[in-house]
Amino acid sequence: PLLFCSSQTASSAQESLIDEERRQEERRRETRRTSRVLSDVHWPLTGMSGSRDSCDSDAFILDDFDYLGDGDGDGDGERARGDGYQRTNRSRYGYSYSYSYLLDGSTAWSSRILRLLPPRWRRKFAARRHSKPASRLSPSGTYRRTLRWLVTASLCLTAAVALLWPSYTHRPAHYNELKRLAVGSETPGRGNPRNEKVFITANIYDPDGSLAQSQWSRSILQLIDLLGPENSYLSIYENEMNEQARGALQRMADETPCNHSMVTEEHLDTAGLLHITLPDGSRRLKRISFLAEVRNRALRPINQAGMPRFDKILYVNDVFFDPVDALQLLLSTNLAEDGGATRYRAACAVDFINPFKFYDTFASRDLEGYSMGLPFFPWFTTAGNGQSRRDVLSQSDAVRVRSCWGGMVAFDAKYFQNQHQHQHQHQQHNTTRFRAEPDLLWEASECCLVHADIQDPPSAGGEPSADTGIYVNPYIRVAYSPFTLSWLGVTRRFERLFSLPHDIINRLVGMPWHNPRRTEKPGDLIEERAWVENERGEGSYQTVTRAAGTGGFCGNRALQVMKPHPQPGEKTWELISPDMF
Repeated sequence: PLLFCSSQTASSAQESLIDEERRQEERRRETRRTSRVLSDVHWPLTGMSGSRDSCDSDAFILDDFDYLGDGDGDGDGERARGDGYQRTNRSRYGYSYSYSYLLDGSTAWSSRILRLLPPRWRRKFAARRHSKPASRLSPSGTYRRTLRWLVTASLCLTAAVALLWPSYTHRPAHYNELKRLAVGSETPGRGNPRNEKVFITANIYDPDGSLAQSQWSRSILQLIDLLGPENSYLSIYENEMNEQARGALQRMADETPCNHSMVTEEHLDTAGLLHITLPDGSRRLKRISFLAEVRNRALRPINQAGMPRFDKILYVNDVFFDPVDALQLLLSTNLAEDGGATRYRAACAVDFINPFKFYDTFASRDLEGYSMGLPFFPWFTTAGNGQSRRDVLSQSDAVRVRSCWGGMVAFDAKYFQNQHQHQHQHQQHNTTRFRAEPDLLWEASECCLVHADIQDPPSAGGEPSADTGIYVNPYIRVAYSPFTLSWLGVTRRFERLFSLPHDIINRLVGMPWHNPRRTEKPGDLIEERAWVENERGEGSYQTVTRAAGTGGFCGNRALQVMKPHPQPGEKTWELISPDMF
């Protein structure tokens, strides 16, 4: 029994040795297999020369940043996948392909340094390296590169146009000559070589007196100095004012060196103006009738006894402007070829509510009576012959139109002043005045209608005149704030770039808007449905016959009425839909 037990013990020990040798052999094979994998991965990056057949590998082939060994030689290192480098299996023939040899020398050195780092740092570094190629290839990266390219190209194009091809920047020679006279000395009247008589007028709403003590009043006084006090007359009318506003206007009057009239009223008597009864029974004043009356009151002094014969009238809104620009509008617009007097019935500036947006579209119409396009350069549409738009793009200082205002307008005074000085001031049968349309549900700006009344009507065939004598001068620009005025010299330089998108958007939105009265000729009998009031203030739609007037191209179907009791800071008027009637 002892011998039998001894033999069994020896047999068990031998089997244990065999099992241990078998396990050691398996570990050695696993170690060799792992070594081949690492060798297959790293040999191109560690300076080994010659070629290597990938058939020797029977494992996954990873590039240097996909396989991260932990440095302990047991082959249980982590494998990291990235978007730029991916693990690949053997092909159907047992081959696995590694592209690590395509990496450049700098990557080889980085791989050597990477193996010296702790495993945690290597994983972070590999993740960061993987994220860069992914961002370059992702759609968002492509969009960002495209956007950067477009922005860069746009900025370069804008700079090139602003420097090499600026819009309305280089004025005609006679403009520069007049400016040289204006800034060359301090002699009163230095900017008026022909000693033309100018009637300067404005109606303002200045409840706190800030306008009368602002850059606006200083610009007017500087303009009077350029024209000469003996050649100028200033008329300002203001209503709905308080003592503060009256005091500010009086201080401006004290500083005015020429003859002047400063008329102030707390409340304007509107009894004789056009009113309308709304469906709710309230009686309201039509806004255009009110505005026309206010503007006419500012013009009243021109026909007073003893007034000289004026050559020009300059009507100024509450806009900020350069006095030299106003001088050039008066004395340089559409100058005769022989260098003599100007040739216009009316010449308008261009007014801006911000550095890009044209403001006074309500009163402006192109040469064929079409309304304006989008309120940025070149302002007019291509409707009809598109002559006004072509004049703007050709950089003309006399863009032909049928009406305009633009915050500042120069008129030939003969249309507004009595021809005979002995005529009584109320006998103004031959003079033009601001007015409103009599139709209750049709609105047209008083500033447009006054141009309709001083121009020749269309020919018998209905064709518009090739030149109405009414012009927009885009060299002269004014603004409703000093900030906007300071930017107009910059934004005009590259505004040519707006012409193509302006035309495209106009067509997409359907501008200019349709006006059924645009082609009417004065005296034509027109039948239409209109709102007619009775004696009790009530009314109904009826078919009526009316005689066409001169300003059909100015209006549209609308109703603007004054608010009876506006709150401080609130608009003094409101728009009523004609569909309420």
